[in-house]
Amino acid sequence: MGMTITEKILARASGQPFVLPGDTVETKVDAVWVTEIGGERLTDLFKDFNEIGVNRVWDPSKVIAMVEHSTPPSSPQSAAGAKGVRDFAREQGTIWYEMGRTGIGHQVMVERGHVRPGDVVLAGDSHTAIYGAFGAFSSSIGAMEVNGVLLLGTTWFEVPPQIKFNITGQVPPWVVSKDIILKILGDFGSDIGTDKSVEFAGPVIESMSLDSRLALCNMGAEMGAVNAIIAPDEQSIAYAKQHSNKPFTPLYSDPDAKYEHVFNVDVTGMEPQVAVPYRPANAKPVSEVKGIKFDQAFIGSCCNGRLEDLRMAGQILKNRQVHPDVRLIIIPASQEIYKQCLDEGLIKIFLDANCVVCAPSCGPCGGLDKGLLAAGEVGISSANRNFKGRQGHPDSKSYIANAGTVAASAVAGAIADPREFV
Repeated sequence: MGMTITEKILARASGQPFVLPGDTVETKVDAVWVTEIGGERLTDLFKDFNEIGVNRVWDPSKVIAMVEHSTPPSSPQSAAGAKGVRDFAREQGTIWYEMGRTGIGHQVMVERGHVRPGDVVLAGDSHTAIYGAFGAFSSSIGAMEVNGVLLLGTTWFEVPPQIKFNITGQVPPWVVSKDIILKILGDFGSDIGTDKSVEFAGPVIESMSLDSRLALCNMGAEMGAVNAIIAPDEQSIAYAKQHSNKPFTPLYSDPDAKYEHVFNVDVTGMEPQVAVPYRPANAKPVSEVKGIKFDQAFIGSCCNGRLEDLRMAGQILKNRQVHPDVRLIIIPASQEIYKQCLDEGLIKIFLDANCVVCAPSCGPCGGLDKGLLAAGEVGISSANRNFKGRQGHPDSKSYIANAGTVAASAVAGAIADPREFV
């Protein structure tokens, strides 16, 4: 009997010839990253372990420390976290990236070559499923598990059941992977992937850009998935080779691999989607929510702050103005993307349209940084979550959509269909 990509990666990382769902395996880790959230606890961790003779991470070349969620720090608490992660990185000799010089951790991991097909990549951030876009096994783990990985370089996993989404059909204009995953969540529910490995496949996936694949796997977290994954191909392999000089071996699902369920999704005729408060699974076609007014729009996040997203926004915003009743905040996911936007003239387009453009960070996505919503305010964003109070006051509301829909809505002053602007 064959194995899926996920099963093969976990088997190889645990030194097993074969694994099945339900098996428990001790898995070697290829990379783990830590952030300034809780960063002040990192140095304390190793002070505690000094008592048993442990004073170093297992492999500093595989530990990446970042100041990236709230940059520059917006409170004494976030400043303490940033200092803690700096002190930890300097003391342990790990790889580290400082605030404002890189960007959101998930994007930095990709750009700096810390993710390769077939790798096991872990972090305490819930959207760590994103690296499945490269055919890597990537999963979010708890704080205590992160501590264990830092010390040992391994962790335990129960091999998850496998499900697959085959994405087929003709992708309509202005429909991107954000819309596809929102539609899946709306049709199948936010618990469809709970405690499972989710594999995305099919001709639509094969023709999808790497930016789009990253967004798709990123929101595997909104399905409750242990991990989300896409088979590596020429595009993802070439990117990994360009950004990393370390060897890797891509893995692929066998033709006779067993899945708990295979779902077929035809995107032909799909509209851009908008998730209404307070869940990403509350997805509706944009035609059903047009005209809803809001106060703030935000384009950015680890889900949709990449160049593809900002180019979409630029198409809408060029020679147009943000509605006077709306503020539009744009935050590129990394400094590299920011530079590309400068080179392509996108930053000028945004500023001419009266947008606010900020240095790379998570921004309002997690409610930790600039651009939060006040009580009674309504926002629309390209972020991955619209939970109650996530982007500001608990009495605010947040809608999520693709970057083009957000930009079109900012111009209209109410939720709008981007297809009507081009």
